Amino acid sequence: MDSRTGKKIRLGRLLNPVTGRSVVIAASHGVMSGPPSGLRTRAEIETAFAHLGAADGVMVSPGMLPLLEDFYVGRGRPAAVLHLDWKNHGRKIYTPGSDGRSEGVLAQLASLEEVAAAGIDAVMTYLYVGQRDSTLERAEIERNARIVADAAKVGVAVIIEPRSALEAEGEHALSTEVLSLYCRISADIGADLVKVVWNGSVEAFAPVASTCYAPILVAGGPGGEDEKSTLQLAADSIAAGAAGVMFGRRVFRAERPAAVLDGLRSVVHDDMPVDEALARLSG
Repeated sequence: MDSRTGKKIRLGRLLNPVTGRSVVIAASHGVMSGPPSGLRTRAEIETAFAHLGAADGVMVSPGMLPLLEDFYVGRGRPAAVLHLDWKNHGRKIYTPGSDGRSEGVLAQLASLEEVAAAGIDAVMTYLYVGQRDSTLERAEIERNARIVADAAKVGVAVIIEPRSALEAEGEHALSTEVLSLYCRISADIGADLVKVVWNGSVEAFAPVASTCYAPILVAGGPGGEDEKSTLQLAADSIAAGAAGVMFGRRVFRAERPAAVLDGLRSVVHDDMPVDEALARLSG
C-alpha cells in the first residue's frame, strides 16, 4: 500500500470515473474577500448547501468544515475540497498594490497532514506568476511545488489555480499565450487538476486545454442571474477540451441553485445541448 492509492481513490470521488469530468462548486470566497452575497451568514450557508448535494465536489475554507462536516458524510456525497490558501490579490477593500509596490501575498492555511486527517479529497492552491519582482514568482513556484510534494505523501489531490499577478492591468494577462503558459507550468509542477479563468471563446481556450495535460476545470467568475449563460459557459468549456467546471456564484447565487446544478451536470457529464438542459430546468 502507498499514498498513490489514496490519491486515486480521492480523485475518483472528484472526477466521475465514467466521464472523466467534474462539476465542482466553490463556496470559499469569504476567506479572501469577506462575506459574499449568498453566503453572508451561517443561515445562508446552510440554506445554500442544502441545494449542492448533487455536485461532484464542493470547496470550503478550513473554518467552514466544522459547520458543514455532515454535508460530506455518506455514500454518494460530494468530494470534500479544501481552499488551502488565503490571498489578498484582487480584494475590493484594503486592496494591495495601491502604493505601486505591493503585488499581493498568499499564505497556506493548513498542513497537508491536517488536511488528510480531516478526510479532505483535494486541496486548491493559487499560483501567481508574472510579478514585477521575480523573487515573488520564485516563491510561488517553490510554495506550490512543496504543496504538491506534501500532498503526494498523504494521498491528497491538488488543484492549482494559476493567475497573472498583473491581471487587473491589461487584457494581455488573459490571452491564450499567458493562460497556456501558466496552465502548463501548473501541470509540470505536478497539479492533478488545473482551475483556470475563461478567456472568451472556444477558439481562444482550446489551445490552453490541449497544451495542459492535467485536466482543466473552468472557473465561473461573477454571475448567477442568467441560467442560460451559466450553462453555455459550461458547454463551451467542454467543447474547448476542459474536463469540467468549478463554479461558485453562478450556482449558489442563482434563483434555483439545485436546478442550475442539475443542468450543469447534464451539460458536463451527458453532453446535453444547452437549450435542452434549459428546457429540463423549466419543465
